[in-house]
Amino acid sequence: MNDVLATATLAVCRARGERIVTAESCTGGLVSASLTAIAGSSDVVERGFVTYSNDAKMEMLGVHAETLEAHGAVSQDVAAQMAAGALRRSNADISISVTGIAGPGGSDHKPEGRVCFGLATSEATVSCTIEFGALGRSIVREKATDFALKALRDKTLG
Repeated sequence: MNDVLATATLAVCRARGERIVTAESCTGGLVSASLTAIAGSSDVVERGFVTYSNDAKMEMLGVHAETLEAHGAVSQDVAAQMAAGALRRSNADISISVTGIAGPGGSDHKPEGRVCFGLATSEATVSCTIEFGALGRSIVREKATDFALKALRDKTLG
């Protein structure tokens, strides 16, 4: 876990007066764990959802079955719905979602290391895909966690 990055993310969100909610799949709660490892994070971290299965994504976050069928769980469309759903189902001001293929495995269509992110506020929901590559499960999850923390800190996926 990157304590320096998590601390900076909390400080920036605290200064903006924003509460955070996470919606995680392939990172399995690592984004929330990174944030809550920092003492005093409870004034910024509102809650986190770990939605590893498609059923959990639908039940807990309101991801549409049609979206999952059309695009698969590892898609920008699902990441956007995860982020928007987490925001709707919390008292937070900003949400981040992570869904991807940490590995091992993948396919030609969706290779290992592909991770999709969603970021939602009351103003907008955006999503993006990052190809981390077949770096191994632990490294992909670490890089995805760091990217998510930076997205929350910078309030952008760019």
